[in-house]
Amino acid sequence: MKKLEQLISPNNLVGLFDNIHAMIALVQSDGVLISWNHAFEEIKSSSASINKLENIFSEKDRSLVISKLAFASHDNWIAEVVLNEATLVVCDCTLIPMANGNSLFIAETVDSDPAVQQTIERLNRQVKMFKVESESAKKIARNKQIEMESVMIQAREVAQIDALTFLFNRRMIVRELQDEVLRAERYNNTLSISIIDVDKFKLVNDTYGHPAGDEVLKQVACQLRDHIRHPDTVGRYGGEEFLILLPNSDAKAATEQAVRLGKEIREMVVTIKEHELKVTVSIGIAQFKAGVDTWDTLLNRADNAMYEAKNNGRDCWFVAD
Repeated sequence: MKKLEQLISPNNLVGLFDNIHAMIALVQSDGVLISWNHAFEEIKSSSASINKLENIFSEKDRSLVISKLAFASHDNWIAEVVLNEATLVVCDCTLIPMANGNSLFIAETVDSDPAVQQTIERLNRQVKMFKVESESAKKIARNKQIEMESVMIQAREVAQIDALTFLFNRRMIVRELQDEVLRAERYNNTLSISIIDVDKFKLVNDTYGHPAGDEVLKQVACQLRDHIRHPDTVGRYGGEEFLILLPNSDAKAATEQAVRLGKEIREMVVTIKEHELKVTVSIGIAQFKAGVDTWDTLLNRADNAMYEAKNNGRDCWFVAD
């Protein structure tokens, strides 16, 4: 009795099975198509890229076909075969291994009823649509996540920034002060602070109204932000008071800065309803004393120094002992 591989060869496959309705092909172990009958030719002719057996199957079934070829065992399974771009058919597939390493593949349609095929095709279209909708949902979810992260960032900024001057608010500038004091203690660094108070600010509010007072605060804040060093930090401490942190600076350096800031603010002109307001500030300066000061005692010393400057006639600075 002749073996199967002796009966079936690339040369006689067409002659043996050309009149059979089933799709039949001779394939190598890696899935490369060697030869095929007329029924199989109808599939292969639909695309020039079909040179391997798995390429005739729907995408979801291809990995299954590859694994069956790799195991090279007599096997039978149900899978979807792509007749053309628009048509899928469910087939009963059989793989028969041969001694020479090749395999004989046979596929017969399970049901040729057009209604069944239409149902299958409709389900496949729904699956594809679901995949598209799923990707769209993922994109929407990612956009929502980005939007929420943006909202969270804005919320954190609102919690840290003074809405009028866009400087750090009281809570944030005090937190920065606490951190700077810890660094000064740990690394034995120099640290100074300045408290700046706008002179006669209540008179501005009473005479010209609170919007005028707000404009004064905004312009003073701009001068402070624009004329401090890069390592320094400024924030609105409360009302008409501002706090500047000067890491790695002694009282002498803080005093030199206070002189410059006082000059810039003194030369600033705030126009309110055709009135030009002259603005001055009183500045209290304190240098951190390691082993003596905490952040709040340092702040109190600078605050007391600021009141000494006011008592000395305003528009000046005073350094705490």
